[in-house]
Amino acid sequence: MARLLVIGFLICLSAGVWSKRKVRSFPEGFQFGASTAAYQIEGGWYEDGKGLSIWDIATHTVPSPIKDQSTGDVAADSYHLYQRDVEMMNEIGLDFYRFSISWPRVLPNGFSDRVNQAGVDYYNNLINELLKNNITPFVTMYHWDLPQNLQRLGGWTNPLVVDWFVDYARVLFDKFGDRVRSWITINEPKQICFEGYGSDSKAPFLNMTGIAEYLCAKNVLLAHAKVYRLYDEEYRKLQNGTIGISISCTWYEPASDTLDDHQAALDARQFDWGQYAHPIFSRAGDFPTEVKKNVALKSAEQGYRKSRLPELSAAEVALIRGTSDFFGLNTYTSKLTYRDASLEGMYAVPSYNDDMGAVMIKDPSWPQAQSSWLQEVPWGFFKLLVEIKNLYDNPPVLVTENGWSTAGGLLDDDRIGYYRNYLNALLDAVDEGCDVKAYTAWSLMDNFEWKNGYTEKFGLYEVDFNSPDHTRTPRKSAYIYREVIRSRQLDINYEPEDFTAESANSSGETEKNSSSNYYYK
Repeated sequence: MARLLVIGFLICLSAGVWSKRKVRSFPEGFQFGASTAAYQIEGGWYEDGKGLSIWDIATHTVPSPIKDQSTGDVAADSYHLYQRDVEMMNEIGLDFYRFSISWPRVLPNGFSDRVNQAGVDYYNNLINELLKNNITPFVTMYHWDLPQNLQRLGGWTNPLVVDWFVDYARVLFDKFGDRVRSWITINEPKQICFEGYGSDSKAPFLNMTGIAEYLCAKNVLLAHAKVYRLYDEEYRKLQNGTIGISISCTWYEPASDTLDDHQAALDARQFDWGQYAHPIFSRAGDFPTEVKKNVALKSAEQGYRKSRLPELSAAEVALIRGTSDFFGLNTYTSKLTYRDASLEGMYAVPSYNDDMGAVMIKDPSWPQAQSSWLQEVPWGFFKLLVEIKNLYDNPPVLVTENGWSTAGGLLDDDRIGYYRNYLNALLDAVDEGCDVKAYTAWSLMDNFEWKNGYTEKFGLYEVDFNSPDHTRTPRKSAYIYREVIRSRQLDINYEPEDFTAESANSSGETEKNSSSNYYYK
């Protein structure tokens, strides 16, 4: 209890005063979009020559690891309903649409010897429909649906995956690069490596912590870097696009003003996202000092002859450094962080969490989403943007994911409050000199939310998964986001005339609790 009292005091200090401005304008040229991922929305899981992914295998495992025993076999059925999806983007007025390509839909066995023309046709149709409607396609090459054939060979822990990913990327550049000018190589390396290989949170559920996630981290970084170099050397001049990576970043705030808690927060930030950002965006390159030191010390104590963290050679450091035209930022929440004697025996040995040596908690006063891990902490978003500016010489930042989950319903005032507070924090960061260029809402529509199935709803559009038509209906947040995009302003008092609580409730929806008051800094 004493610690929480200290936490509350510190948060008040960092929060400062309430923002008084009611209408704020976005910088000239600022872009707005929405984001999805192939496995979460497409369906068509075994259709038209598509191969199996690690998520196809995971969701058909008995017993199911998915909370509601659901699958992405059909999901939102965007494989057949992509034209309706583009209509929705037009209704909101999106500048761009960030979507991912399914590796096994294009290369069914994972290798480039056999290209599935039906898969190529699907993405060509989607890209052409977007361009016809003046919406920029923003393509993610890999959003977690690794071909199962490659996982059988070790997946992201096999160094050969670097070459397999380069071959896949070359196919995408050749097939779509004449119309796609914005690329992301890999979405959220930490979630791939720690959650998929170091734990059982994501497919392939390998759960070999302390070893597998570090092998994965090196290979992901090298795969990304080699694809960036490929584009730079062979495609950029002809196709005139940009290419980068999206890294998921949580802000970790010291739970007290002690040196131990400050160090714990720093270590948490470096393990969580510095492990992937530092090699690319820092002047020195390589893994962060805190990560290398912690893993090396723990490895020695545990009897390993060398660090469990693979070394990056000088040539590899040089290859990776500078390989992103922008900082793709996926961010949702913040955590309080501390370190004390209670850590002894808390984590498995060896493990990623033991190497980090920090405890992460939430403040119970923070607004809580449907997702257990997600709380609304907009001042943490502000601090994160400033930290990226200070650490990495103020790179152009594209916020490639940000969003809020509910249990469902069209009247989603809590999501609206979250979006407004986080956009206000973004504008505060811009005022501090942060070079933020774009904002992407997660997600355009409800989808298969990985291990939580369909129990959490992130969509601006509600999807009726029980309807054969998978009907999409705009939530109130879609109307609010539409006005932000139309006006290029953030107005906390705006209420859409064409959406009413009565119409939402008449559809059987129940009003949700609103979010916390407007953002404070």
